[in-house]
Amino acid sequence: MNVVFLTATLVLAVTFPGSAQETAASTRTPLSQLLAEAAANNPQISSAEHTAKAARQMAPQITALPDPKLTYQQLSVGSPKPFAGYTNSDFAYIGIGASQELPYPGKLRLRGQVAERDADTKQAEIDITKVGIADGVKSDYLQLAYLQQTLGILQQNKVVLDLLIQDATAHYQVGQGMQQDVLEAQLNRTRILREITMHHQQMGQIQAHLKGLLNRDQQSPDVITDDLTETPLKTTAGELSSLVKKSNPQIRADANAIQKQDAQVASAKREGKPDFEVGYMYQNTDRRYRDYYEFNLNVRFPRKKRVDAEIAEAQEQLTVSQKTFDAHLAQQLSRVQQAYVQVTKDEELLREYREGLVPQSDAVYRAVLSAFASNKDQFTHVLLYFTDLLTLKLEYAQTLLDHETALAHLESLTGATLR
Repeated sequence: MNVVFLTATLVLAVTFPGSAQETAASTRTPLSQLLAEAAANNPQISSAEHTAKAARQMAPQITALPDPKLTYQQLSVGSPKPFAGYTNSDFAYIGIGASQELPYPGKLRLRGQVAERDADTKQAEIDITKVGIADGVKSDYLQLAYLQQTLGILQQNKVVLDLLIQDATAHYQVGQGMQQDVLEAQLNRTRILREITMHHQQMGQIQAHLKGLLNRDQQSPDVITDDLTETPLKTTAGELSSLVKKSNPQIRADANAIQKQDAQVASAKREGKPDFEVGYMYQNTDRRYRDYYEFNLNVRFPRKKRVDAEIAEAQEQLTVSQKTFDAHLAQQLSRVQQAYVQVTKDEELLREYREGLVPQSDAVYRAVLSAFASNKDQFTHVLLYFTDLLTLKLEYAQTLLDHETALAHLESLTGATLR
């Protein structure tokens, strides 16, 4: 019984804090390596980058003059046959000419500015995609670290419970315990086995999702994470809010969208100016007649009703962009504050678990186990405090996961490195 008691207390003691798996450090993959891999290989990021490159090609198209026209004419006199009257009429001729449309000065430049601002917005959207993918990788990585760590706790506590079941069985066989104690301990062991099975299921699902983000083959080796440890937050709420306004990718994209709509309003107003088309033609007649030289100037006057509607639309879209910017900024600041509150409160909870709840529960468990070993307490109390201690350690691990996940979200919202 003393051997069982010492083994049970020793095994349970090393489960907090502990590693999820007894794995060589060389096989672990740091989070930074996975983030770099996702940035290089994720197809969503690649798609966003090519979309931005395509958008950059719009400005050269829009700012170029309309395509020039080359005209060939042949005028017959007296008959529809080609060249009829060419040698006996000074009205018959062969004409060659060219024409060019000329938009009002400034129109092409303003259209180009709209295209450039749109390309800037697409470029900013790359960062939104990158941050979204990175946030997903971090979330999966932290969840895996949590599951691997708590899996270790469950497996070690299963070993302890097996020893306790042996001890309770020995008591029962010599008439010092009840069969109910053994059955209840076996039920708790089955519950731990169920939790271990569920952990393996969740780990498999997260591994599949993470490999998708990394664009890895699903049959490739699973990712082994580093241990989940607490990272203190050293940045104030005010500093985090300032970083949102400066570095948040969604806010930058919204700012670019406002600049685009500003350019669109200016361009729409310029569209009310007339456009021109100039042309020149040389008309050749028979040598006995004089040739003709023709110059054309056409002016296109945009309809005011259509131009006014375009200006009104552009102004409304500008208002939409400004309101979207304000809404997203308020939303992002709110998310930062929520994450900040969670991180700071989780740090307090972690300290309470680490310095109070877990050590105190462990001390009570050891005392009850010692009393049981000396036949001074009941096995049901041992099982109760064993379960309480296991629950507290799992709660500590969950709080640690929540803390690190909130920090990861703060990094995505602010562009800062906090972990």
